[in-house]
Amino acid sequence: MDTEQERDEKFMRAAIEQAREALYMQEVPIGAVVVLGDRIVGRGHNLVETLGDATAHAEMQALTAAAETTGGKYLNECILYVTVEPCPMCAGASAWSQIGRIVYGASDPKRGYTTVGGGILHPRTKVKAGVLAGECSEMVEAFFKKLRA
Repeated sequence: MDTEQERDEKFMRAAIEQAREALYMQEVPIGAVVVLGDRIVGRGHNLVETLGDATAHAEMQALTAAAETTGGKYLNECILYVTVEPCPMCAGASAWSQIGRIVYGASDPKRGYTTVGGGILHPRTKVKAGVLAGECSEMVEAFFKKLRA
């Protein structure tokens, strides 16, 4: 049986794969997966440029897919794995979906939800930060470094 840390790393690697998909599409490389039990029920990566939609964040894509897969808008038994700390919009969407737990990799001190306070999440949502943070932040940092070059 996997420990919680091993499980978190396993599913964060799936979110990293989604981030690579975004990178391939020349999107900001952020990826997310929603897990119910031991099954991924939603996947997403940034599609902001592709769709011309500022709300097409990885988390929004994954939450929408999970709601469709599970057949319900409430995801309180699910875990959202995302490579970068959710922004306030995505944290709000996770609150409305009553996501049970959020696990993220890299912190986002400029635009992450913690910049406006943690109270934006659903009161029962548990959070774990820093899972594979180095791998998660590396991809985003390299993307923006290349963009500025």
